[in-house]
Amino acid sequence: MVTACFVGPGTVTTASLAGADFGMTLMWAVVFSILATIVLQEMSARLGLASGLSLGQALRRTITQPVIRLVVIVLVVSALGIGSAVYAQGDMLGTALGLSEATGSPAIIWPLITFAAVSALLLTGRFTLIMRVLGGLVAIMAIVFVVTAIMVRPNPLDMLRGAFVPSIPDGSGFVIIGLIGTTVVGYNLFLHSSGVIEYYPRGEHLESSIKAARTDTALSIALGGLITLAILATAASAFFTTGIPVDSAATMAAQLEPLLGPSARYFFAAGLFSAGLTSVIAGGLAAAFAVSTTLGWGQDLKSWRFRGIWMAVLGYGAVVATLGDNPVAAILFAQATNGVLLPILAITLLLVMNNRSLLGQHSNTKLQNLVGALIVLVVIGLSVNSLLGLVGATG
Repeated sequence: MVTACFVGPGTVTTASLAGADFGMTLMWAVVFSILATIVLQEMSARLGLASGLSLGQALRRTITQPVIRLVVIVLVVSALGIGSAVYAQGDMLGTALGLSEATGSPAIIWPLITFAAVSALLLTGRFTLIMRVLGGLVAIMAIVFVVTAIMVRPNPLDMLRGAFVPSIPDGSGFVIIGLIGTTVVGYNLFLHSSGVIEYYPRGEHLESSIKAARTDTALSIALGGLITLAILATAASAFFTTGIPVDSAATMAAQLEPLLGPSARYFFAAGLFSAGLTSVIAGGLAAAFAVSTTLGWGQDLKSWRFRGIWMAVLGYGAVVATLGDNPVAAILFAQATNGVLLPILAITLLLVMNNRSLLGQHSNTKLQNLVGALIVLVVIGLSVNSLLGLVGATG
């Protein structure tokens, strides 16, 4: 579920653009994002299991001063609302592009059809069924993109240099924030803290569940990171030296031609469709968990207030995706927006993780706080650098 939430069309598009425009040089941003996601998601899972509360519920318990709590809740819900809405647009577009490439039909017809299909699944309110659907789709996209990366044989030395020697080439700031935004997804923090309560036993099994959740978190995020790195490496190998622009699903599908030839478009469409649909499902669910629990409405999947949130978020995404005319730009913008909003949500998590009355021995250590604070500072620094670059370019 965690992998499904952050590996979507935004990952495919942003990583493809990063590889095509900058080769392997931005792999370090993906590596940083993977490590940051593991750290923050581990905190989120530990919070849910140790306290029995989601991040939204714990936030309400931690901030007791009414005015401050109201301000924080408004900030968090606003960030979640904006992030979820733009993310849903990108996810709907990615799903539509995948279906359009596979069927030869216009992409414009697919967002509303996708909305209807996803709504039917989420309306069941069956958490286990939703997880099984997501698991199957994640397996499909992992096979598509990892196998492709292996077959195009990217240069290992270039990959190592890009992964461990950070650099910010001219014009790359917005793409770097996009890579972080497509991996360290703010509303995933809320989804994870709610999901572990539904999935792992607590009580006398608490300690073993925390260990199991920590292992599962690291493995699932590493898998998602591997998919992202595979897409970037494939795009770098296929496009960086050719100068071919990546401006549509058709050109991105050309990444796969060394492996599959003319059938590349269908193979790519399967991966893009799977990435899109998993993120539509998980993103809608995450938005509902996050907003509902932060507002104090609980996390009943069959509650109509809960359903109303994901319907509004996904409905907006479907409508805007249907009316939009530049899908690649919209998907990249969604990831960059999430990267800019991320510090607000990460600071919220760190605040809650230091509530010892709520978490006891499972609250953050000094080292965990230091690592979390460094992640926030790095993201803020990169966001400021990206915004200054945009201002300079437009000025």
